[in-house]
Parts: sequence; structure tokens; C-alpha cells
Amino acid sequence: MKTIKYAVAAIALSTLSFGAFAAEAVSAAQAQNMNKIGVVSAEGASTLDGLEAKLAAKAEAAGASAYSITSANTNNKVSGTAVIYK
Repeated sequence: MKTIKYAVAAIALSTLSFGAFAAEAVSAAQAQNMNKIGVVSAEGASTLDGLEAKLAAKAEAAGASAYSITSANTNNKVSGTAVIYK
């Protein structure tokens, strides 16, 4: 559980490098004012940055304007999920 918290914190801090995506990362507090439209997941990334890039691309493809990463797992390959918002 502690590893997941650190992984999510690292992902949140690295969001500045992914400003080129149409869907942007938002905090849980910001997400409260948005409409949830679904959940996306990604797996097979080799880094946390790679996972975030995959989740952002899937969120954009689903028509989301924002996403909030809800889990990350680093067993062998990095995988995780994100709630998407419009």
C-alpha cells in the first residue's frame, strides 16, 4: 500500500512533462467538480512516466478532458487505472 502511495505521488509530480496531451491530470479535489465519464487502465509500461502517458492517451481517445490516476502497480511491469472526466 505504501508503494502505491509513493507511485501515485511520483506520477502526480511528473504531470508537468505531459502538458501536450489534451486530457490533463487533475487532483481528487479538482475532480469533485467534474463529471465522471468512465475508467481507463493501462499495463506494460516500463516506467511511471510511461504509465501516465498511456493513461493520458487512453483518456484523450475516450473523449475526456481530464483524468485522475487512482492506482499504480510496479510488479514486473508498471500498470494502473485512472478515472476520466469531462
